[in-house]
Amino acid sequence: MKSRLKKEIVFITSVAIAIALIIYGVVCSEQLADVSGAVMSWVSTNFGWLYVLSVFAFILFLAFIAFSKWGNIRLGKDTDRPEYSNFSWFAMLFCGATGIGLVFWSIAEPISHYVSPPEGIESGTISAAEFSIRTCFLHWGITQFACFAIVGLGLAYFQFRKGQSALISNLLEPLVGEKIIKGWFGKIVDVFSVVVTFCGVATSLGLGVSQICGGLNYLADIPNNKITWLVIIGGITAIFLASALSGVNKGIKILSSVNTWLALILLVLAFVVGPTIPILNNLVSELGQHIQYFFSDVTMISAFGDNTWIMNWRVFYYAWFIAWCPFVGMFIARISKGRTIREFIIGAVIAPSVFTILWLSVFGTIALNATGNFSMTELVNLVASPETAVFKVFEFYSLSKVLSVLVICLLTIFFITSADSATYSLSMMTSRGDMEPPKYKKVVWALVEAAIAYLLLSAGSLKPLQTISIAASLPFLFIMIAMIPAFLKELRKEKL
Repeated sequence: MKSRLKKEIVFITSVAIAIALIIYGVVCSEQLADVSGAVMSWVSTNFGWLYVLSVFAFILFLAFIAFSKWGNIRLGKDTDRPEYSNFSWFAMLFCGATGIGLVFWSIAEPISHYVSPPEGIESGTISAAEFSIRTCFLHWGITQFACFAIVGLGLAYFQFRKGQSALISNLLEPLVGEKIIKGWFGKIVDVFSVVVTFCGVATSLGLGVSQICGGLNYLADIPNNKITWLVIIGGITAIFLASALSGVNKGIKILSSVNTWLALILLVLAFVVGPTIPILNNLVSELGQHIQYFFSDVTMISAFGDNTWIMNWRVFYYAWFIAWCPFVGMFIARISKGRTIREFIIGAVIAPSVFTILWLSVFGTIALNATGNFSMTELVNLVASPETAVFKVFEFYSLSKVLSVLVICLLTIFFITSADSATYSLSMMTSRGDMEPPKYKKVVWALVEAAIAYLLLSAGSLKPLQTISIAASLPFLFIMIAMIPAFLKELRKEKL
């Protein structure tokens, strides 16, 4: 019995913490909001510089590895080849990692930066519009995927090349030794990775549900209340649980391919009905500015001026990405066996960044082009309700109902694929890295994710939980920093 409990200590501890967070969030929602706000403010003020510097370092490290002699090393045996086609691989990468967030913010965020840019840029100007688009390129492009790739690359290398189990703690073994990793230190790292993961995933799923319900209310006058939330979450949970139980090769792969095609259809349709020439002009102009200002934008933080915008947006996003790294990294590692390190970096960082630039060029231009139909007060209110912003903006374009229905369908499947891949990753993380985790653990984590999303959405505690998960990303940031020398130490052992 003791032996069994010892083997399941990560799973039992993680589920207990999840249940405690649910109870605390429901019973003490106001207190959770105060605590989370205070913690996040402290983290941002004292460590904002570290988040900025670390993300920049991750990008440089990946570029160095991709172009180095180690770029040809396979994530597996030298004879291994990729399990999935390039399209299926990209589809699962994109849908499992960033789908809900990109759709949720693709209209509201460009308008937000246009209305409330950082110090030194006048709101409502061409400069604000240009800054807005290139900022969205940065937030949803290379900075995000570089964070995911650092963890994913390490896991794939140690798992498939070195024969280790798929655990975050194993990435630190070259630095601290096997004895420490197999002891309590390793267990603490793994439990912490699980807690950060389910908090981040649950809040993102809650945001997805709020936009789905907001769209249904706006389009069909379906009540946006707790009953609707329960029906939506319950129905989608049943679907993604069935998908999770069917395995990666069936559920996630099929749903990701469907959703990627749906996203492409929506992108093309929005391009056709939107302001086509301004979209193309925006793509060319802002891609140029994105490249021109890349280094100053990615390291943007002021020593003497007001950092409010930077902390609320850039540092917040960097911390959010890092909070998602354990789950996304584990998932993309799982589907990347047989690819070379160079292939992995191009596919996991460059390819999705290019797609998000195309996506935001279209939807960002659609958003900013529609701002003339709103007063400044209305634009502020639009940003304050991002779950309905996309539907209100679409009203000024042809086929608005079709576009809106496609967005709801896209969000629903993104919800399913993100929850599906998260359930799989959490089950692996709490099964000592087993690539075929027990089905009962998938059921448990599916229910935990759904319960957190619904109960905390109902209690108004979703935002505080998101803030807590982002603040908790600070310790995981130190783990990610340590992964780099550990990874390099192993690479130097390769006989090339």
